[in-house]
Amino acid sequence: MEKERLFNRNFLLVLAGNFLLFFAFFTILPVLPLYMQQEYNATHTQIGVVLSLYTITALIIRPFAGFMLDSLPRRPMQLIFYGAFALLFCTYIIPGNIITFAVIRALHGLIFGFITVANSTVAIDVLHTSRRNEGIGYYGISNNLGMALGPTISFATYNLFGSYEALFLSAFVACTLGFIMILMVQMPKKTIPSKAISTSPISLDRFFLIKGTHESITFMLLSFSYGILSTYLAVYARDEVGIENSTGPFFLLMALGLISARISNGPHLRKGRVIELITTGMLGLFIGYAMFIFLTAPIAFYASAFVLGFSYGMICPPVQTMFVNLAPHERRSTANSTYLTSWDVGVGIGVVVGGAIADLHSYRVAYMLGVVLVAIALVQFRKVAAPYFIKNRLR
Repeated sequence: MEKERLFNRNFLLVLAGNFLLFFAFFTILPVLPLYMQQEYNATHTQIGVVLSLYTITALIIRPFAGFMLDSLPRRPMQLIFYGAFALLFCTYIIPGNIITFAVIRALHGLIFGFITVANSTVAIDVLHTSRRNEGIGYYGISNNLGMALGPTISFATYNLFGSYEALFLSAFVACTLGFIMILMVQMPKKTIPSKAISTSPISLDRFFLIKGTHESITFMLLSFSYGILSTYLAVYARDEVGIENSTGPFFLLMALGLISARISNGPHLRKGRVIELITTGMLGLFIGYAMFIFLTAPIAFYASAFVLGFSYGMICPPVQTMFVNLAPHERRSTANSTYLTSWDVGVGIGVVVGGAIADLHSYRVAYMLGVVLVAIALVQFRKVAAPYFIKNRLR
C-alpha cells in the first residue's frame, strides 16, 4: 500500500531539508577553531569554551522543544526555527570580537537545538508505523551526508575564495534551500496534539523522558569522545599527525562508514536487534580510536575514520529507537529531545574538557580519556541500560 512506503514524498522532503541543515552546519564547523585562532588569537581553552556554547544552548532548549512540540502544532514552530537558523549564518560576517562571536554561537545553538528535535519528530510523524524503526536509521543518513559533504565543500570554498565570509554565505544559501524543502512537507492530521495532551499537568516527564535515564547515561559517555573528535580534528591532524587539510577527507570517510552501517543494519533494526547492534558498535569504537590515537601513519588516520563512522552508525539509530520505544506515542518529541540532549551533554563536556586537557597535555591524552569512557559505557549499557529497556519497553 502507498501509505506503507518507506520513502514517501513527505519523508523524502524531510530528508532533503535535514541534509541541507546539517550540510550548512558542517560547512563552517571544521574551520571555526582555525578561524578563531586567526581572527581572535584564541587559546585552546577559549576555543573549547566558545564552541561549547553552541552545544550548551542547544542542550538547554531541547527539553522545552520536546514539551512544546508535543503540546502545540509542530508545523509553524518547525518553519519559524528553521528560517531563523538559516538567517543567523549571515551574522557571522559582522565584524566584532570574541565576545560577539560567542553570543552568535550561543544563539545559533539555541535554535539548532529546537529545529533538530522538530525535524526528527516530523520525520517519524510522516513515516508509517511499520517502517519507523527502519526509517530512523535512514533519517540519520541525511545527517551523515551533510557531515561528509559539508567539510569537503568548506575547504574547497575557502581555497577558491580565500575568505571565511564565503563559507558563512554558502551555509546560508544551503540552509535557505533546506527551508524550502521543509516548507513543501504536508503534515498528517493525526500529528496535531489533542486537547488532553496539550492541557495535561506539567511534570518533569514532559521535558525529559525519565524512563530513558539509563540510556541517556550510556549515550553521554559515548558522545564525549565524539565531541573532541569533531571539534579539534583539524588542529590535532596538523599538530599531532602532520597532515594539513585533513578534515574534508576524514569526515567523508567517516560519513561513508556511517552510511554503510545504517544501510546494512536496516534489516537488524526491523527485527529489533538494538542491543546487539549497540554492543557491537561500542567494540568497534575501541578499534577505531586505537587506530586514531596510536597509529600516526596517514593511512591509519584515514582508515580509523571509516571504522569510527561505521561504529557510530551502528550505535545511534538503535539508541534513538530505544528512546522512542520507551515513550508513549504522545511523548514522541520528548523522547527525541532526550535522545538529542544526551548526545549534546556528552559532546559539550568533551569539547570543554578536551580543550583544557590539550592545554595541559595534548589532544592525544584527551582522546585517550574518551576511550576510557567508552569502556565504562559498555559496562553500564550491558549491566544496567539494556536490561532496563527489555523490561520497560512499550513496543
